[in-house]
Amino acid sequence: MEYIVEKIGMSRTIGVNALPVTLLKVLDAKVCTVGENGQAMVAYSSGKKSNKAITGQQKRYNLPADFNRFVTLTVANSEAGDIDSSAIEGASLVKSTFKTKGRGFSGAIKRHGFSKGPESHGSRFHRRVGSIGNAEWPGRVQRGKKMPGQFGNVQVTVKNEVVSFDKENGILAVKGSISGPNGALGKVKVVK
Repeated sequence: MEYIVEKIGMSRTIGVNALPVTLLKVLDAKVCTVGENGQAMVAYSSGKKSNKAITGQQKRYNLPADFNRFVTLTVANSEAGDIDSSAIEGASLVKSTFKTKGRGFSGAIKRHGFSKGPESHGSRFHRRVGSIGNAEWPGRVQRGKKMPGQFGNVQVTVKNEVVSFDKENGILAVKGSISGPNGALGKVKVVK
């Protein structure tokens, strides 16, 4: 079973052995249609985006105006309505999928952890990559060479143990860290 969640931030449990936890808010979602193998079209609220396509879907499935995003998820529901959160209550392990923080076009030092050259005068080699290949053979740059480029803003999935779930407020506490900034939207899949 899958759920749309918003990352609140990190905290820790109070006790003798304090655990680092990430707090996730399970968003209210409505199941529009249920297909085969539990796959369903789910609507949830995010921002104020609206256009004719979204308005048409809202009329078709009798949704409020704030449910303006649609996604395909695996759900426990057998018919349309509010999403069933019973699976997440008894969960002990979840897979969290989020996008990492985007850092734009970054150099090799920041992106791959390369070492810098001497900072002193006359060095002429400070933050550059250096040699990127051999001589006449192979006569080209090898595929996969670590170089400057786009860093971050990629989808990352991690497994986390469930510490607790507050059904009343819809807050899920999972052990360890999760990629992405606070306020980011992601997906949580119940493993067991």
